[in-house]
Amino acid sequence: MRHLLSALLFTLPLAAWAQTTPLTEAEAVRRGLARPALADLEVGHVESAKADALAAGLLPNPTLGYSRDRKGGTPDSTEETWQLSQTFDVSGRRGLRREAAEIRVESAYASNNLRRGELAAEIRHRFHESLFKQETVQATETWVQRFSRVERIVDKLARAGEASGYDRRRLARERQTAEARLSNERSDLDRASERLAALLGSSGKEPVSVTGSLRPTAPAPLDSAISRLERRPDLQALARRAEAADLEGRAASRGWVPDVTLGVGPKRINNGITRENGTVVSLSIPLPVFDRQQAGEKRAAAEALNARGELSFARARAEGDLRGLHRQVERLVAASADYRARAVGESAELLRIAEAAYQGGESTLLELLDAYRGALEAEMTALDLEWKARQARIDYDLLTGSIPE
Repeated sequence: MRHLLSALLFTLPLAAWAQTTPLTEAEAVRRGLARPALADLEVGHVESAKADALAAGLLPNPTLGYSRDRKGGTPDSTEETWQLSQTFDVSGRRGLRREAAEIRVESAYASNNLRRGELAAEIRHRFHESLFKQETVQATETWVQRFSRVERIVDKLARAGEASGYDRRRLARERQTAEARLSNERSDLDRASERLAALLGSSGKEPVSVTGSLRPTAPAPLDSAISRLERRPDLQALARRAEAADLEGRAASRGWVPDVTLGVGPKRINNGITRENGTVVSLSIPLPVFDRQQAGEKRAAAEALNARGELSFARARAEGDLRGLHRQVERLVAASADYRARAVGESAELLRIAEAAYQGGESTLLELLDAYRGALEAEMTALDLEWKARQARIDYDLLTGSIPE
């Protein structure tokens, strides 16, 4: 019993730690893509295309026929015939249509990959939005906490008769402004957290904190990304659509070749005196005089033309977006890193100088508060640059088909 109690006491901190462990970007993407609803959607989409492929490859059902005729107007003289008929495709249309349907299954898989990539990008956007708001709240909290230091300075100067009542009232109003801004930032964080939770299937539960780097790394050289452009799921889906339409057009172009229906069965003749048995064989061929699948051939050609046109536009648009996003990410990553190193890095020293000048009577409280606001705005500008760089990087990764693991 004592060992059991010790084990429980030992696991309690671990359980608490596990519940409060911040969520990483890779874990958020993994959880979002593992939702059963997404799997059901993907399976349903593919199975529907597979059902079409199965239907395209099936032979038409055989036909069983029966006929009974009276001979000579007497009830004793009858003729009965049973016949089993089957239609055969001698043109190869069924094989071409089955192949086209199987290619549409590949297109369905490509569409699923596209949906998965778009969902991963949306999760990443929501994750880093939460991270951005979280770091914004932390920066604002630091700004609010600095007022405790200012209050100690003002109290010390007031006791020495060197601080005015105006300084105290001005400080109180500045604190109220800071607290109101902090409340606003926290409300934005709450909304961002709930939007992320909705994508992860944990809406309504205790919000979790996120951890990671807001500023992304610079992308790989552009040539390697452009070489992988053809593997994008949306371009693959359009290419498969065009291939399937070509096959359906080839099948329709053979409309002048008719299907052949063969029938065979026993025949019995009873004239009231004798009975005779025989075999009936039939052959029927529809004459393709009017309908030779002209409409289907034109429809398939139009669909192939449409898919290739969309593919050409999509490829050109994707390459343009890829080049523009690559440049944007490179510039924003460099700018955010440089700004944080220079502007934000100097904030601590500037605040120290401003506080020392105010304590020494060399500056006013307004100048000290202005230094505090400047430090906050520098941090906010750095975060905004990093957030824009991250947004561009997520869009870039979506174009290249990259999902962080």
